[in-house]
Amino acid sequence: MALSAGLKAGATGFWAVQDTVQKPVNTARSRSLHFSVAAPPPSCSTSGLSSFEALSDARLADRQSCRRGFKKQRACQHDVVSAILAQPKNTEDTEDWRQRSVGNGQADLSSKGLNGHAVRTGESSNGAVNGAEPVKHTLQSITAPVAEDMRQMQQNLKSVVGNRHPMLMQAAEQIFGAGGKRIRPALVFLVARATAELARLDDLRPQHRRLAEITEMIHTASLVHDDVLDNSKTRRGKETVHELLGTRVAVLAGDFLFAQSSWYLANLDNLEVIKLISQVIADFANGEIKQAASLFDCDLTFEDYMNKSYWKTASLIAASAKSAAIFSDVPKHMQEQMFEYGRHLGLAFQVVDDILDFTQTSEQLGKPAGSDLASGNLTAPVLFALKKVPRLEELIGNEFVDEGDLAEAIALVHSGGGIDEARDLARREGDLALQCLEGLPECASKHSLQGLVGYVLDRLY
Repeated sequence: MALSAGLKAGATGFWAVQDTVQKPVNTARSRSLHFSVAAPPPSCSTSGLSSFEALSDARLADRQSCRRGFKKQRACQHDVVSAILAQPKNTEDTEDWRQRSVGNGQADLSSKGLNGHAVRTGESSNGAVNGAEPVKHTLQSITAPVAEDMRQMQQNLKSVVGNRHPMLMQAAEQIFGAGGKRIRPALVFLVARATAELARLDDLRPQHRRLAEITEMIHTASLVHDDVLDNSKTRRGKETVHELLGTRVAVLAGDFLFAQSSWYLANLDNLEVIKLISQVIADFANGEIKQAASLFDCDLTFEDYMNKSYWKTASLIAASAKSAAIFSDVPKHMQEQMFEYGRHLGLAFQVVDDILDFTQTSEQLGKPAGSDLASGNLTAPVLFALKKVPRLEELIGNEFVDEGDLAEAIALVHSGGGIDEARDLARREGDLALQCLEGLPECASKHSLQGLVGYVLDRLY
């Protein structure tokens, strides 16, 4: 219902455009996708929104019901789950991946390693120099070429909410000061600077900077509303807006961000970018509906999972990367390559997140370990393990009603090879993302885009 409210608030800016756009939005994009992406409805009628509200209410009711059922189990299962997650991880495949990332038959990556930056003299393909340890990417080093761009954007975002509506000032501080990674706007700036160099622009254009703000506002609005739907107490180690200031303020803050981003988007005065970014809002809704409709469904196909992952995570990253390239006026094929880079990076990011739900502790995650599986959200590790472990399907079908069921299911995901196969999937998506950068000129921003892939995959270990 909260996301529906956000869609209502942004309807004037987004869906009015959708009414005039023929589907598919971009035929090249449709051809490039390896899985089907449903188009949004041609209009956002009141009845359509009501249906979405009903689905959102049902999703919230389902989650609340799950929480009540799992609450009694948690105390008994927590120690078992923690013991499973605390087991030493096999790090042999870490080095294996770093070594095979070059010359894997998919592309000529001999001049750079999957760890990110171009290989320097005396440096091996895994990022090590003269026998040193492989490079470990940090966000600080990756965003260094756009640090000043990011600082300006951060200040602008706070003023957008607080200056217009003082009532939301505290919410703005909580939302934009919560220590998030800011990967999406950083990616916009990095793609903008790399493609601007290709186009021989002197500096970024105002549209680039506004696009970064729009991207972060849309992402943040979706998080605020998700926290309301999930009744999450914390995010990034801090209290959520609805926990601190109440559900009403949280919903209003999310609605305002959706509405303001739609206004900024319309004023970019570029129909192609408007189509791309407005599609993201529809994709968010598609992803939420698909997830709500497939809880505890062991018949969920891998294509369905990839579609959902694209809608919920990769769509915004892909669309914003291509939009940045559009504003740099680079050739169409390079715009498409930036879209594909964002798509593969976003899918890798989501798969890694799904793996971490099984491999990190509650303290590391900031939420109960195995919470996706507990709520019936079946992700890549589970789908892979289901092919080999019939007992896992039985546990999921019973929705972990008996004490110890959830801990057993998590153990079966590990022993059934689900984690290893999901890691391979994430690496493949990372490989494909890197190939899409080959047409960019050698520059700091390109190296950071390569490093961003390494950063996402480094989280596996």
